[in-house]
Amino acid sequence: MSVKSEPTILKCKASENWTKVTFKPDLAKFNMTSLENDVVALMSKRVMDIAGCLGKTVKVELNGQRLPIKSFGDYVSLYLAAAQNNKEENLPRIYERVNDRWETCVSLSDGQFQQVSFVNSIATIRGGSHVQYVTDQVVNNIMGVVNKKNKNAGVKPFQVRNYLWVFVNALIDNPAFDSQTKETLTTRQGSFGSRCELSQEFLKKVAKCGVVERVLTWADFKQTKELKKNDGTKRQRLTGITKLDDANDAGGRNSELCTLILTEGDSAKALAMSGISVVGRNQYGVFPLRGKLLNVREASHKQIMDNAEINNIKQILGLQHGKDYENTKSLRYGHMMIMTDQDHDGSHIKGLLINFIHSFWPSLLKIPDFLVEFITPIVKATHKNGKVLSFYSMPEYESWKDSLGGETKGWSIKYYKGLGTSTAKEGKEYFRDLHKHRKEFAWENETDGDAIELAFSKKKVEARKLWLRQYEPGTFLDQSARVIKYRDFVNKELILFSMADLSRSIPSMMDGLKPGQRKILFCSFKRNFVKQAKVAQFSGYVSEHSAYHHGEQSLASTIIGMAQNFVGSNNINLLAPLGQFGTRSQGGKDHASARYVFTCLSPITRFLFPQPDDALLNYLKEDGQSIEPIWYCPIIPMVLLNGSEGIGTGWSTFVPNYNPRDIVANIRHLLKDEPLEPMEPWYKGFNGTIERSATKENGITYTITGIIEQLNETTVKISELPVRKWTQDYKEYLESLMLGNDKIMEPFIKDYREHNTDTRVHFEVMLSEKNMAIAVSEGLTKRFKLTTSLSTSNMHLFDEKGVIKKYDTPEQILEEFYHIRLELYLKRKAIQLETLQLDLSKLDNKVKFVLGVVRGEIIVNNRKRADLLAELKMKGFRPFPKKSKGSEPAVIGGDMSDKEDDAEEGERGRGEVRAGDYEYLLSMPIGTLTLEKVQQLCNEREKLEGDVEELQRSTPKSLWEKDLDNLLQQLDAQELEEAKEEEYENRHMAKEGAAMFKRATSKAVKKDTKNKVTDGQKVETYRVQELEKAKDEEYESRHMAKEGAAIFKRATSKVVTKDTKNKVTDGQKVETHRVQNGGAKSKRISISSCKAKQYTSILCHDSSRNSHL
Repeated sequence: MSVKSEPTILKCKASENWTKVTFKPDLAKFNMTSLENDVVALMSKRVMDIAGCLGKTVKVELNGQRLPIKSFGDYVSLYLAAAQNNKEENLPRIYERVNDRWETCVSLSDGQFQQVSFVNSIATIRGGSHVQYVTDQVVNNIMGVVNKKNKNAGVKPFQVRNYLWVFVNALIDNPAFDSQTKETLTTRQGSFGSRCELSQEFLKKVAKCGVVERVLTWADFKQTKELKKNDGTKRQRLTGITKLDDANDAGGRNSELCTLILTEGDSAKALAMSGISVVGRNQYGVFPLRGKLLNVREASHKQIMDNAEINNIKQILGLQHGKDYENTKSLRYGHMMIMTDQDHDGSHIKGLLINFIHSFWPSLLKIPDFLVEFITPIVKATHKNGKVLSFYSMPEYESWKDSLGGETKGWSIKYYKGLGTSTAKEGKEYFRDLHKHRKEFAWENETDGDAIELAFSKKKVEARKLWLRQYEPGTFLDQSARVIKYRDFVNKELILFSMADLSRSIPSMMDGLKPGQRKILFCSFKRNFVKQAKVAQFSGYVSEHSAYHHGEQSLASTIIGMAQNFVGSNNINLLAPLGQFGTRSQGGKDHASARYVFTCLSPITRFLFPQPDDALLNYLKEDGQSIEPIWYCPIIPMVLLNGSEGIGTGWSTFVPNYNPRDIVANIRHLLKDEPLEPMEPWYKGFNGTIERSATKENGITYTITGIIEQLNETTVKISELPVRKWTQDYKEYLESLMLGNDKIMEPFIKDYREHNTDTRVHFEVMLSEKNMAIAVSEGLTKRFKLTTSLSTSNMHLFDEKGVIKKYDTPEQILEEFYHIRLELYLKRKAIQLETLQLDLSKLDNKVKFVLGVVRGEIIVNNRKRADLLAELKMKGFRPFPKKSKGSEPAVIGGDMSDKEDDAEEGERGRGEVRAGDYEYLLSMPIGTLTLEKVQQLCNEREKLEGDVEELQRSTPKSLWEKDLDNLLQQLDAQELEEAKEEEYENRHMAKEGAAMFKRATSKAVKKDTKNKVTDGQKVETYRVQELEKAKDEEYESRHMAKEGAAIFKRATSKVVTKDTKNKVTDGQKVETHRVQNGGAKSKRISISSCKAKQYTSILCHDSSRNSHL
C-alpha cells in the first residue's frame, strides 16, 4: 500500500460516472505472506453489509460476481437461513420499511437478545440508541399482549427482549459513537433527524410470531420453579407452624388414615379439639384458617408466594407443586376435612379451598374421600320431654314446622349460625356420630372442574352472570346425602353466597338500600328512633333486632354513612349527624369513633317513608324473629335521590345523585300522564357545573367541573372542587405542583394559601407570570385538574322481584318505580279504610259501654269475669281479639315480650268468648265514666267519621300528591334552616375579613412610625402600597359578605315561591315573607387615602334588624 500509481481518467457518459480504487495490502508490514481465512471472511462480510445497506442503488460484486442481495430484507434472510440449520421450526421474518431513513426486521431469539444494526452503512455491532428506540416499541406492545393473556405473569421488559432478534438499518444526522471503532451509537433519540414509528400492523404481526407464547412459557416455568421452593415433604415431625395441632401419625406409615381438619378461626378449632377428644389425636390434626383463603386462580405470583396460609397448608399436607397424584401415600395426611360455619361465608371458604386444590393439584380432587366437609346443625328443636331434633338446612326445618300443624307447645328452638354457638359437649356429640356429620366430596367428570372454574375464574364473567340469572329462590343443597358432587356444591350451595354477596353490594331499585342499610332503617322505625343515642349503642340494637350477622364495626360505618351530609355524600341523610360524622375534607373518613357520636332519625325520613306504608310490606323472618322487609317503598325513588355504588359477584353499579325537586316534578308529570323531563345529576351544596359530554346507547357521560378564577397575573382562586375530589387529596396535589415528585419533575406553582372550612373550598395559588400564561393557554380547569366525569352506563339494580337489571336512564327507573308505588297506594287506602272503620267501631262500642255502665244497664263491679264477658256478647258488643302467636315455637334468645299476652288467650268465657276479646272495654280506666270523658269519646268518634269520609273520597293519586306536598314542605323548612346556618358562617367570615383589614392598616401605621422615613416620596409610596393591600383584603371581605347575603336571599325567596306554589297557609306565607324581608342591612363608609396614617374599617349596623356584611 506504500506504492501508488497515478490515476487514470477516461471519458465516459454522464450516466456512467464512477470511480474504481484497487489496492493490495502490504502483507510484509504485518509479517504475513497471505490473507488468513478469517480476514477474507471479514472482508467478504463487509462487502455483503454494503450490499444489504445500498443494494437497491449500488451494484455490489464479490470476486467478480454480483451478490444476490438487492435489499436489506435479502440481507436479513441470510442470517435467518444460517440460524435455521438443525431447527424444525421456521424462524419468522417480520420486515417493514418505515420510511427512506429507517428499515427494520424482527425475528425470534433463543432466550438471549440479538441485534444486527447499521448507522449510515456503519455496522454497529453492539447496537446503541437506534436499536433501543426500535426495540422499546416492540417490547411495549408485546408487554400489553402478555398482560392481557396473563396479568399475573409478572414479566419485565428485559425478559421480553431476551426472545427478540432485531435488525435495524438507519440514516442518522451527525451520528456519535462511543469509540473510534464505532461499535455503539450514542446519539440521543431527539437528535436522530427523523422518526421511526412502527405501524400497528407490523406490531400485530410481531405479537403473533410466537414471542408471546415463549415469554409466557418462560414465565410459567420460572413461577413453577419458585413455587417449588415452598413445597412440603412427607416427614413425621413438622415445626414452625405454631397453631397447628398435628396428628401423631401424620407423615408416618399410617399417614393415609390421617385427617387434617381446617377450621374457620380459632373458636372453631376449640370445638374441633373438643370433638377430637372422642376419636383421639393419633389420626386427627387441626389447623385454624385466618378468615378467607386467597383466590389463587386470579392472584399474582407474588401474592401466592407471600401468602403464609397457603405455604402452611402445603407444608402440613406435604404438597409438591406440579405433581400429579394418583393416591395420597406421599402426603402427610390422606384426608382434608373442611369445618366452617353453616352460613354463606362458610360456604365461600369451602369453595376457596376447593378452588386452591383444583388450581394446583386437580388430580387430588379425583381421589375418592380425599376432600370431605364437617357439617353442624343450623337449628335444634328441643321438647320439654328431652327430645332433641337437629336440622341441617332451613327448608328441612320449615318442613318439620309445617308438619306440626301449629301445635308447637312444648318446643323450643335454638339457631346455630356459627360453630362458636355449639358447646364442648355438643362438639363431642358430633364426633361420636361422625358418619352423620362427615360428607365426602366426589369428582364425577370434567363438568365438576368446569363448575369450579365458573365460580372463581375472571375469564368466566359472562358465564357467571348467566349462572346467577338462572338462580331460583329456594335452592339448597340436600345435606342428607352422604356424597356431594362438586358441581352440586357450586350450583346449590356456593351460589347462595354469590347471591348474598350481590345483594350486599347492589341496592334495590325500590328503596335504594342494601340489606345492612335496610336493617338500620327497620330498627329506627321499630324503636321510633327520635331520641338521640350513641352510634355504638344503636348498632348493638340493630344487631339484636334484625339478625345482623357481620361485624359491629361494619354496621357502625354504615350508620355513619347514612347520616353524612357533606358535599358528594347524601342529598337527604336519613339519620341525623349529631357529632363529627366526617367532612368533604377527607370524604367522610375523618369521622369520629362510633362510641363518641350520636344519631337519630332525621325529621324528613318519615316524610319519605310514611308510617301507613309499614303494614303493606313483606317482612323477612330469620332466627325465629320478624326482621326488615324485602324492600321499602318510599314516596320517591331513594336510589336516584342519594345515588349508590358497589361491586358484587358478576356485576358492579354506579347511580349518581339527582335533585329531589326534579324527581318530585317528574312524578307529578306521571300522575298527570304528561311526558317526563330529562334529569341531570345533582349534588347538594355543589357549586360547580355538571354538563353532558357524550350520549351513547347505554348511557350518558357527564363532565363535572370545579370553579377556578384568575385574580391577577400571578394568582388564581379555586373555590370549588369536582364532586368526590376531596380537599385533603387536592391539597396534596397542590403540594406536588409546588415541590415536585416522581411524575412532576419541575415545580409549577410557587405557593398556595388555604381558607378552607369543613364545608367550603378556598385555595389561593401563586405562580409565575410565565406559568400563568401556560395555564391559561392550556385551560385553568384542565391544568389544575378540576374536571372529572361520571356515567349512567352502569346502573345495575335489583328490581321489585329481586332480579338484577340494567337501567339506561334515571327516567326508566322512575317509570318502573311509579307503577309499583301507585299500586301500593291503592292497597294502603284499603287497609287504612279498614283500620279506621275498626277504630270507629271500637269507639262506638266504647261509647255504648260507658253509657250502659253510667245508666246502670251494665253492672261491672262484684261480678265474675266470665259472666260479664257473656253479657257483653249477648248485648251485641263487638269482640276485638288479640293476635295469637301460639303457632310459632319459642325461640331461645328471642323476644319474649308477648308471651304473657299469649298466656291470657287460654282463658275463655262462657260461650267460647276469649278473655282478651273485650279487653279494650274492660281495661278502660274508671275516669272514663265521667261526663267529660264521654263527650271526648263522642268527639273522637265524630273525628274518625270525618277521616273515613275523607279517605273514601281520596284516590291513590291524590294520596301520593298529598305525601309529595308534605315532603316538599319539610324540605323547604330544612333548606331554610340550612340557609340560616350558612348566613351565620358568611357573617363570621366577613367579620374575620374586616379584622384582617384593620390589622393590616394598623400594621402599616406601626411600620411607618418605627422606620421614621424622612423622604416624602418614600413615605407616599409606602403608604399607598399598604393602603392597596388593605383595600384588597377589605374588598374580599365585602365580596364574601355580599355572596353570603345573596345565598340567604335566594334560599328564603325559594321558600316563598314553593310556599305559594304548594298553597300553604297564610300564616306560613307571612312568616316566610317576614324572614325574607328581615335580612340584615349594612352601610359602608369609604376610606379616604389622602396621606392618612390611620386606616380603619367602620361597619355601621342597623340595630333594629339582623345585620351581616
